[in-house]
Amino acid sequence: MAKVKTAFGRSPWLCFPAAVTLVALAPVAGAQTPNGRHVYERHCAICHGVSGDGNGEAAVRLVTKPADLTAGRYKFRSTPSGALPTDEDLFRTLMRGVRGTAMVPQTQVPETELRAVVAYLKTLSPRFAEPGRPAVPVPAPPTSTPEVAAKGAKLYKESGCPECHGDGGKGDGPSAKKGMKDSRELPIVPADLTRRPFKRGSDPRETWKSIGVGLDGTPMPSYSDALEPDQIWAVVLFLESLVTPDRRHPEDRLVPGEEALGDQIEREHHDKH
Repeated sequence: MAKVKTAFGRSPWLCFPAAVTLVALAPVAGAQTPNGRHVYERHCAICHGVSGDGNGEAAVRLVTKPADLTAGRYKFRSTPSGALPTDEDLFRTLMRGVRGTAMVPQTQVPETELRAVVAYLKTLSPRFAEPGRPAVPVPAPPTSTPEVAAKGAKLYKESGCPECHGDGGKGDGPSAKKGMKDSRELPIVPADLTRRPFKRGSDPRETWKSIGVGLDGTPMPSYSDALEPDQIWAVVLFLESLVTPDRRHPEDRLVPGEEALGDQIEREHHDKH
C-alpha cells in the first residue's frame, strides 16, 4: 500500500503518536480549577444570597446580618480605610470565619475551592474593577510593660474610644447606650474589649489592623492619621491588659505562626497579676 503524503511530506501515521502525547499532556478544562460560583452557591448563598446581596434564605433568622458582598465594602481588611481587601484578606475570613456570628470557619472546604470562591466574590461587586491597594504593614510589637499599657490607656481616652466602648472597654459608652447603626442602617453594638476573641480573632496583630485601618461600613474609623504605629500598639497592649483569663474563650486559637505573640502577651499579663 502506498503511503499517503501530507503537505510536509510525511505519513500522518508517523505524526499520530506525537499527537496522542500532546492530547494526553493537555489539561482537561476545569479539571484543576474549581468553579467558584458553584462552591459559593453550595456553601455561602444560604446566608449571603445567590447574588451576594446578604439576603439569603437564612439571613432573616440571623442576629448579625450577612455582609452585602455586592457593595464591595469589607470590615476585615489589611488595606487602608475605604480600600478593597486583598485576596489574602478574603481567604483569611473564609478560613477563620467571623467569631460570634453565623460566619463559621470554612475549614471543611479544600483550599483550592476557597481560592476559587475568593475569585468569584470579586465578580459580585463592580468595585473590584478598581485598582487595589497593598496591605498596610503591621510593625513588630513593643515589649509589653506597665509603662506601655499606661501610655495606651491614655491614648485610648484621648482618641475618644470611651465614647463607644466605655471607660472600661466593655462596649457601654454613651453612643452605645443611645443605639448605633452601620452603613446599612442596621443596629450595631461596639465590641466588648475586655473579652476574647474579637470577631477577627484573638491575634493582637489583627487588633492592630482594626484600629489602624478601621472596619469599613461601621462606626469604627481608621486611626492611622491620628496615631503613630507604635501608639496603636500601645493601645492594643492596653486592651490586652483588660482581658482576664476567665474572659478569654478556651477554644479560641491563633493561626499557625502567631502563637508566640499571643502567648507572650498573655504570659506577661498573668505574671503581672
